[in-house]
Amino acid sequence: MAPHTLSCVSVPLLVFLASLTSVAAARGARAPKAADPSEGFTAVSLRESNFVLQQPFNEASGTRYSFDGTVRKLWVLSSDKPHARQSHTSPRTEIRMAGYDYSSGVWQFEAYGYVPSGTTGVSIMQVFGAGETATTLMLHVYDGALRYYDRQIVEDAIYDRWFRLNVVHDVDASTLTVYIDGQQRLHVHGRGGDSHYFKFGVYAQNHDSSCMESRWKGVRILKKDTSH
Repeated sequence: MAPHTLSCVSVPLLVFLASLTSVAAARGARAPKAADPSEGFTAVSLRESNFVLQQPFNEASGTRYSFDGTVRKLWVLSSDKPHARQSHTSPRTEIRMAGYDYSSGVWQFEAYGYVPSGTTGVSIMQVFGAGETATTLMLHVYDGALRYYDRQIVEDAIYDRWFRLNVVHDVDASTLTVYIDGQQRLHVHGRGGDSHYFKFGVYAQNHDSSCMESRWKGVRILKKDTSH
């Protein structure tokens, strides 16, 4: 099997990065407890059938995605084909969260993400659906910074660490709020549209690296009770 089918990161580097992550986790354990953006929300029930994989159409299952029961690893090459034969979009390996498309209310995507160094020019998370564009929100990674599309920085040091990501979409108020490790980092207006859903993984953008990868665990979709 070709080395790139294992992921974008070599095995020795994975061991090294794992040690760094352990050190960072130990340091983080001593930090003050962050606010919880999921408070007031209720998690919906998710099964594996809700995690719908989109990967290059000519690649066999497992060549761009792995799941060990805890961590979902997704990667794609800049030379890969689109996710569908008839598509003209850039290469992607993404998971489309199915079964919970929404058109009103307050919804939240929560997960722990990890982006290895070297991955750049890529979208790692989307709120799909908008009025005149395809998406209401995209989070891109460029040279270690997480950005709102290719614009303002959401988090300036995202590489080689697990981070907690919470994205809150208030459809009726047409706002989106992004939290990193419990801290608000972005608050923007929505882009309209009458149907939305969440996606995560890797989707090549401008100036993409030859291999793009992200990892995810603890994925949840939550909904706020607004009836009171």
